[in-house]
Amino acid sequence: MQNKTLFISGGTRGIGKAIVYAFAARGCNVAFTYASSADTAKEIIADIESTYKVKCRAYRLDIMEPLTYKDVYKEFDEDFDKLDYFISNAIISGRAVVGGFAPFMRLKPKGLTNIYTATVSAFVVGAQEAVKRMEVNGGGSIISMSSTGNLVYTPNYSGHATNKAAVETMVKYAAAELGEKNIRVNAVSGGPIDTDALKAFPNYEEVKAEVVSRSPLSRMGDATDLTGACLFLCGQEASWLTGQTIVIDGGTSFQ
Repeated sequence: MQNKTLFISGGTRGIGKAIVYAFAARGCNVAFTYASSADTAKEIIADIESTYKVKCRAYRLDIMEPLTYKDVYKEFDEDFDKLDYFISNAIISGRAVVGGFAPFMRLKPKGLTNIYTATVSAFVVGAQEAVKRMEVNGGGSIISMSSTGNLVYTPNYSGHATNKAAVETMVKYAAAELGEKNIRVNAVSGGPIDTDALKAFPNYEEVKAEVVSRSPLSRMGDATDLTGACLFLCGQEASWLTGQTIVIDGGTSFQ
């Protein structure tokens, strides 16, 4: 991946941060977005550039306002002359999902709409802007991060799970239409991963215990467990793989 460039949303912690480091370690230049932690972003940039000798930049993005992706990409264009890979990873939590993270009878339209905006709409706008840059470069790879919450019942997760199913369908449509531009589009669906986002769940300990008991590997997933699939999907080894969802869940969705 020498001299290639990755742009990923949500790169300051958890899965996104792990992906940033995995690509940089292979000689890939990296751009990522952050919601509010500018200081953390600066620390990551300094560490990446010092350790791996690649170019790294970060941009603030409000994932609840997907059209602001256009402004972020303008900043990106000032720093990088091409784009090879785009990964839609950023998610929302906390107050923004009130009414969306709840049992079925307590779901509210506003919370569900917010999750859709941050999950599906943000993927669409981010990918559209990525395509404009990839097509002049001869192609590229686009990935949406997803989760197995749309395959396995998870308490209070219906709002997120439904939108993960929606973005996986959007991935298939994008793949069908962008193949002629030599752009592949896939999704990586992770089982419950031990990140700060999951720890914010009120039933975190219950979820963790359930995952460990269900997995044949008897452990919870780590953020680095998803980086291999992303590297593979962006590499030449996956040159005929598009419109698919790769599930990485420690075997939990079969139990």
